[in-house]
Amino acid sequence: MITTWKKWEARHPTTKVLSLDTGHRRNYGSGVVYRDYFASPSLMFPVIVRDESVVRRKDYVFGIRDVAAAKAWPLTAFAREPVINDAVGAKPVVLVGDTGSRTVRAYERGARSFVAGKAANILNEAGAADATWKITEDRLVGPDGATLARVPGHISYWFAWDGYLGVGSDLYRPADKP
Repeated sequence: MITTWKKWEARHPTTKVLSLDTGHRRNYGSGVVYRDYFASPSLMFPVIVRDESVVRRKDYVFGIRDVAAAKAWPLTAFAREPVINDAVGAKPVVLVGDTGSRTVRAYERGARSFVAGKAANILNEAGAADATWKITEDRLVGPDGATLARVPGHISYWFAWDGYLGVGSDLYRPADKP
């Protein structure tokens, strides 16, 4: 899970954290170790990146691998569309993303479509009156107790996802990126 410390601590108040006071001179502060690498478009090792028309090599994507299908969504797409109804191969999914915390959750959706709810942990079923679904870590929970399972996925750099899966993966293209 990628989240902020504040959100993590609120949900897990008994968490213990390793000290940055290690006795070594190296600065282990947040973002220090790879600051120059993250700021540069260069990679540490040679890799061929197939397509940079939608995302650049070090842009983050959220990827799902399923049986005989894979797809990646640029994290920047969630700035305009925090809820995306899509599919991985033949499996319809709904993705809920937050670019600020670099988090995305994907869930099976069947024939349903969803829109953002009034709170961060709520989705509304499109076209269904009073069909509010609660977002949990492992499922969506409907108003009648029905559940939709979470679909495993992860955040990756585009160059890593594309280098591993290449043409074996689709790439979500926001409406403004044909």
